[in-house]
Amino acid sequence: MSNSLTLAHSFTVENESYPQNLNDLVESSSKVIAPLGPITTFAARHPWEGMERESFEEVARRLKAVIDVDIFPNESVLWSARNRGEIHQEFLEMGLQKWLDAQSLNLPRDIAERFCRAALLKKQIPSKPLEASELKRLGKKIGHFKFQIIEKQAVKTFSQRLELLGDERISKDLNRHMIKWCKLFLDESQAVWSMPNREDGFYNAWRRLIKYDPDLKATVREQLNDGPEKAEDALMKALLEMEIPFSEIQEYLEAHLLALPGWAGMMLWRSQQSSRENLLLQEYLAVRISMECALIKPYLPLPEQKIEDKVFLEPLIAAWVQWGEMPISLLSQLSSSELKAYLTLAYRFDQVIRQRLWLEAWEKTYEEKLMKMITSKQLASEKKAKPILAQFAFCIDVRSEPFRRKLEQEGPFETLGAAGFFGLPIETANLGSEHSHNSLPVMFKPQFKVKETSSEVDLEHYQQRNHAAHSLGTAFKTMKHNLPSSLLLPEISGPWLGLQTLARSFIPRSAGSAFRKIRKTWLRKPSTQLSLEREHTLEAELPVGFTDEEKVYYVRQALKMLGLTSYFAPLVVICGHGSHSTNNPFSSSLDCGACGGASSGINARVLASMCNLPSVRQSLAMEGISIPEDTVFAAAEHITTLDELKWLYVPDLTNSAKEAFDQIEAILLKVSEKANAERIPQLPNINLNCKNPKAEAERFAEDWSEVRPEWGLARNAAFIIGERNLTRDCNLNGRAFLQNYKWQNDKNGDLLTAIIDGPGTVCQWINLQYYASTVAPHYYGSGNKATQTVTAGIGVMQGNASDLLSGLPWQSVMQSDLEVYHAPLRLLMVIQAPREYVQRALNQNQAFHQKVKNGWIRLASIDPEGNWKNWS
Repeated sequence: MSNSLTLAHSFTVENESYPQNLNDLVESSSKVIAPLGPITTFAARHPWEGMERESFEEVARRLKAVIDVDIFPNESVLWSARNRGEIHQEFLEMGLQKWLDAQSLNLPRDIAERFCRAALLKKQIPSKPLEASELKRLGKKIGHFKFQIIEKQAVKTFSQRLELLGDERISKDLNRHMIKWCKLFLDESQAVWSMPNREDGFYNAWRRLIKYDPDLKATVREQLNDGPEKAEDALMKALLEMEIPFSEIQEYLEAHLLALPGWAGMMLWRSQQSSRENLLLQEYLAVRISMECALIKPYLPLPEQKIEDKVFLEPLIAAWVQWGEMPISLLSQLSSSELKAYLTLAYRFDQVIRQRLWLEAWEKTYEEKLMKMITSKQLASEKKAKPILAQFAFCIDVRSEPFRRKLEQEGPFETLGAAGFFGLPIETANLGSEHSHNSLPVMFKPQFKVKETSSEVDLEHYQQRNHAAHSLGTAFKTMKHNLPSSLLLPEISGPWLGLQTLARSFIPRSAGSAFRKIRKTWLRKPSTQLSLEREHTLEAELPVGFTDEEKVYYVRQALKMLGLTSYFAPLVVICGHGSHSTNNPFSSSLDCGACGGASSGINARVLASMCNLPSVRQSLAMEGISIPEDTVFAAAEHITTLDELKWLYVPDLTNSAKEAFDQIEAILLKVSEKANAERIPQLPNINLNCKNPKAEAERFAEDWSEVRPEWGLARNAAFIIGERNLTRDCNLNGRAFLQNYKWQNDKNGDLLTAIIDGPGTVCQWINLQYYASTVAPHYYGSGNKATQTVTAGIGVMQGNASDLLSGLPWQSVMQSDLEVYHAPLRLLMVIQAPREYVQRALNQNQAFHQKVKNGWIRLASIDPEGNWKNWS
């Protein structure tokens, strides 16, 4: 221990740049958590993004060791999938043989196969504990050799070590205190009195108040009150006092971050939003570890951890008794070397390996089914091209696939797919609002601002009506937070709120429609325009609108991403998408994932408007992209909860475009009804013979007690990059993201790289968030919606003293208490291109290659001859 103290002391005193080095350690440790933004702009996050340099299996073992969380599907989920026919035995056997081929085992192959096969196909060992005398005899048999543990022992926090020693109180107390202080510091809207000195940062605000905390002993408060003035000094002081070896500091910080990944993730997100708060995560660690140091001081020094260099023999022997069908008497007859070989196999073929093989078999079964569907339909769809009356550009979202399929079946329409922000790096401001929101993937930053505008007179009147509508809500909130007025509030508001409660409870569909009509009639929102022309702005602000060159650039980029550079139909509809639900904290999780949890309707409107500009068309024509004069671009929004298309922007139409528009109007209701008839029966507690699925969809959207207004992106499994003809005749059951791509127009591979880095990353993040929320709902999910508490205006908790929950609720991924709805499969990326294109993408994009190699995504391709190749 003295050596570790010397190392750390040298690190802090002799090295003048130690704060920078400490910052580096904090930054490196932050890779084990994901940034967590406010729930109002919920964005899917890949929980293990920072750990992709390790394989999926390595991360699984690490998380199991540090926080006892399994990230492979559990036995119940896997067996249910097998019983539904979603896991084929042949792929499980193939995986087993491949694993055995990679092992060096000193026992006959047939014996190893029988044992492993039985371990895979039988449930957990139910055998009774072995008698101590039997174990003692076998222990003597192998006593002369050591059974080495291969894995490095996980570094745990001191409070976690105390918990292992039987004192759970310190670990729980530390988490409880951190939750309390994080809620106070991060509160955005709920607290009547804000935490003092928040502008000085988390550590300083906490340090000035901690001496008044009655929940702490006086000695602890005194120790914390005497802490250093700077967060980095406090963090290093605590690490020194606990004598954490320098070589373990990063893993020690990681263990603390993993203890409450939600609150830590919010601190990380905040640190990335502003340079003023760029050290916020370090401050969080300084507070947490300083408190841990003070709380555990009476228990120091901790008993030396005994590092077991022998595996516990009982479960390994029991495995051979149960799965190898070898009674203990027979095991006792084996020589020491033979017994070691048997136990080595049982040790290596552990639960993680078995779960991995099951998951891979599940994934391969889905891939085979998809391959057969696509290749068979591809051969059968050799039809003569018909004139296209209208083209629809949808978001790649899996919920668009059924709607696109139904739309194409109703007329001479073509649908295309691209990420729903349509390549526009914008933030947007609605009419009359001083606030704006980002409308692009969370991994990017906006470069432009687009405002909704109207004439001065119309805008002034609209703002007056809007202000009046909001005044009532503001007054209600003010009265609720004021003690005298809060006593009168029930008497004043009771009749109206009681009537509203009855209406929303018993006739939610009619009530919701009525309230919307009343609000719409009152507000009378005027016709609006978008600020597409560049306006003069302050240097520190985002530019409003676009220059002429920027308009051409983003239109060109969007059309190429859609594969729409020739053969334009008379009417091209750019379709954003959003969702509609009532009383739903997770409403933004159902909006466009490519727009950071916002509707992408505004992006569709911006793109369609710029595509209609004569100057843009003239510039594109000079580059070889000729848009016919009679082609008109319009914008619409796909409401996923209702499966209906709502027009957002319809300019003056040419005769041919008007013909297309009229035909679309005539069939939209039919398309909506068919899409709802396919989707609604998949929701639980729905009568399969429901006579009016559309009415049911409307009820789900308006019912404020409905915990599952729609399934969202549950069961997403594949990202298909290719021409629409590849999947046009396939029923993909709303499980595939569909991105248009024509390799013939991408000679240097730049477009494929952009798709993989942009939409591909968004789809992977969505996929792994649904995956994580299914396999570890207690840690990466957010529990039951019915028992959640919206806290601090930023997120949800279970009760009032849990972690800030980062994932999807139970209702988004579960069919029932015992059955999952979402199939936790890692994303299968399918690329329609020659194999050399795919190989080039792997060679040139190291991040993409790493994802495939380490098992974070799976990769397959279809060459021009229709041959399927698996690259994973």
